[in-house]
Amino acid sequence: MSTNSAPPVSRRWWALAVIAAAQFMVIMDTSIIGVALPKMQADLGFSPGNLSWVFNAYVVAFGGLLLLGGKLSDLLGARRIFAAGWAVLLAGSVVAGLAGGVGAELTGRAIQGVGAALIAPAALTLLMMLFGANPKELTKAIALYGAAAPAGGTAGVFLGGVITEYLSWPWVFFLNVPIALLALAATPYLMPRATATKGSVDVLGALLVTAGLGVGVYAIVRAPEAGWSSAQTLLVGLAAVVLLAAFVASQARRSTPLMRLGIFTNPNLAAANVAQLLLGAAWVPMWFFLNLYLQQVLGLSAFPSGSALLPMTTFIMLGMIVVAPRLMNAIGPKRTLVTGMTVLTAGLILLSLLRSNGSFWVDVLPASLVAAAGMSLAFIPSLGLALSSARPEEGGLASGIVNTSYQIGSALGLAAITAVASSNGANQLGNLPALTNGYSAALIGAAVIAAAGAIATVVWLRTPKPAPATTEAPVSQ
Repeated sequence: MSTNSAPPVSRRWWALAVIAAAQFMVIMDTSIIGVALPKMQADLGFSPGNLSWVFNAYVVAFGGLLLLGGKLSDLLGARRIFAAGWAVLLAGSVVAGLAGGVGAELTGRAIQGVGAALIAPAALTLLMMLFGANPKELTKAIALYGAAAPAGGTAGVFLGGVITEYLSWPWVFFLNVPIALLALAATPYLMPRATATKGSVDVLGALLVTAGLGVGVYAIVRAPEAGWSSAQTLLVGLAAVVLLAAFVASQARRSTPLMRLGIFTNPNLAAANVAQLLLGAAWVPMWFFLNLYLQQVLGLSAFPSGSALLPMTTFIMLGMIVVAPRLMNAIGPKRTLVTGMTVLTAGLILLSLLRSNGSFWVDVLPASLVAAAGMSLAFIPSLGLALSSARPEEGGLASGIVNTSYQIGSALGLAAITAVASSNGANQLGNLPALTNGYSAALIGAAVIAAAGAIATVVWLRTPKPAPATTEAPVSQ
């Protein structure tokens, strides 16, 4: 991916700080609203049935538009789309914070999701432009970028509790405003400019894939409530399949498609995206049900339960920044990824042994640190391989695909594991043994998914051959 103007070396790490802040914010916006939901329900008149859409409106827009965001990043320039995404996120945050009713709140959350769908793939493309020529620096940059995700998730829970308790719920959205303004001010100064790319936006393809992914995510997140075998779930799921099939057919016929289907002929790109999908499907349910166990079984309030996750988050960040890059250099990305998925599986199995009369120090902390070690080792190589396996001119598309894989995996995994948990007692509030059984079943289900990821990586992923330090093979052995 050529550039007209790249920032001096001294600025590149400042640029990475802004890129990591983007990842931090995108993830934080999915978790910060959790503690605020009860007060939002009381103030805005949400029913119990539609309250979950404060979360889902963001996820559906985010997941549905990621591929389009990645393609626009390639066509119009990553820096331009990155800035546009921050502007849209800022506007959505203002709308959500000022909302006086259900419709306005959900509109604001959907606009935030649109902004995130523009920011996420552009951020990864900018990272590759800044660091892709140096394999060792790229590994460090991806590690710092990856560490921003768990930091954002925990910060969301932590800050959501503080803001809701000491300020008011609109400030969980207004918090985005100064950060977005700073990012908009820094982007022209720090980020490289990409050369113009010939091509046009495949409008039909964009509509089909956005509708297909959006409807698919909608079906997934609604399935636990509506029922997996209900007519609503089956019909909406069928509509998603038809839309995505029509998208694939349209891409095969176009000379300049939104997504070149041949991109998946690279086995490592396909395998790395499967790993990211399964990683999201295992990790997000673990995070979700561990939070519920801390609050509903151990009796911690929202703020202490968020604080209880800080050791795990710190461990993930240290693993991503310090351990994963060194292990990749020592044994290669494939073995590091397999090791990470295996360790994550072991951590989830240990967590599934939690007790209804347990404690944080015995039932949560040791096992959560094992799971955190696995996540930190699996995330960096899978993300790096997904990005480095694509053509340089398709960096934005590859970024959009890998983000989509993780988000779809997260939504599908959470919906499926929620059904498993409910069928094993997780819906019996106040019955601590039943709740514990349900959460244990959920964690076992997540362990099965992580183990499937380890097996798929062994079978499918090829060991990259050593290559010179170019953007064609930016992940070091």
